[in-house]
Amino acid sequence: MSKVYYASLFSVALVIGTLVYYLNSPIQPANASVSLKPEDKSVILLGKNIYAQNCASCHGVNLEGQKNWMSRLPNGMMPAPPHDVTGHTWHHSDNYLFLITKYGVEEILGEKYPNNMPAYKDILTDDEIISALSFIKSTWPSKTKKIHDQINLRSNK
Repeated sequence: MSKVYYASLFSVALVIGTLVYYLNSPIQPANASVSLKPEDKSVILLGKNIYAQNCASCHGVNLEGQKNWMSRLPNGMMPAPPHDVTGHTWHHSDNYLFLITKYGVEEILGEKYPNNMPAYKDILTDDEIISALSFIKSTWPSKTKKIHDQINLRSNK
C-alpha cells in the first residue's frame, strides 16, 4: 500500500478519534453553536488579514498548504494541509474548525500529538478565529460551501 493511502487512513482515524473525544470533552465553545460568516464582507476582510498574519506562513498565501501535506515529515509531523477546496477543511463543521483552531489538536484529544499547529486561545479572540475561518470558507466554490452547510446542519442535530 502507498504512503498516501496510509496517511489518508491515519487522517480519517485522527478525525474520528477527535470527534469521539470532542463529543465527550469538557471543552466547548463559549457559544455552543459557532457559525462562520463567509458572506459578510467586513468579517471576511478582517479574516483575510488575520489569516495573512497567523496562518499563511504554514497554510500558504493562497490557502494551498504545504507540499506533500498527506505524508509525514522525517520528524513525524504532518505538513500543514491546504484550506482551499483540495484539502479537508471543508469536511469539518464550523464548531469543529473553531475548536481545533482555538484549543489545538492536543487539548481536544487530551494527549500529546505530533503537530506544529498552535492553539490560538491566547493569541486570537473568538471573533478573530471566526473571521479567519469565514475568510477561508469565502474562497470555496459555491458547491463546496453548500456541502459544508449540510455538514453543519448534520453536526448541529
